[in-house]
Amino acid sequence: MSAQPHTYAADDPEKALKYAIQHIRGERVQIVEGVIEPVSPGWGRESAANSIRRQIEPIVIKLGCITGSGDLDLPGTPNWYVPDVAVVPEELAKNAGALLPDQTLLVVEVTSDSNGDTDRVVKRRRYAEFGAPLYLLVDRQQRSCTLFSDPGELGYTKTDGPHPFGSPLRLPEPFNLDLDTSEF
Repeated sequence: MSAQPHTYAADDPEKALKYAIQHIRGERVQIVEGVIEPVSPGWGRESAANSIRRQIEPIVIKLGCITGSGDLDLPGTPNWYVPDVAVVPEELAKNAGALLPDQTLLVVEVTSDSNGDTDRVVKRRRYAEFGAPLYLLVDRQQRSCTLFSDPGELGYTKTDGPHPFGSPLRLPEPFNLDLDTSEF
């Protein structure tokens, strides 16, 4: 018996594109301003993301949340992101495919040589526009961390950083934690 192909009739190209990328076998992809990109984090990025996960895990559990790199949809745009780390309420994660940025508590992007400008500029603007309350940029090329908060349609109104790796970075409520950045 052969597998039946997925069929999807859509009058809306955005919906059709987002549907299609969710059904690519063996590959995770994201869409950034209409460009499909494979998501294949290297070990350096994974190491930084894992350090963050370990440090925030006790608080995440107390908050009834989980950490992961699940899909984030930005409806009405040609964007579908797969962040390096996102903190989301456990109940939302159980029942949803993609979440919206305003359903997160924290989104983390760790740059690589191929995506640094995307994370610094495009994703920062889009996460703010779609209400992600906290956006942590771990910039491995500039060896710094910056926390953006208080999102609005024109961007984040508060910026804490850049802080050089090795300097503690304060994550505000609900985390209330000094993040150790020496392992990034």
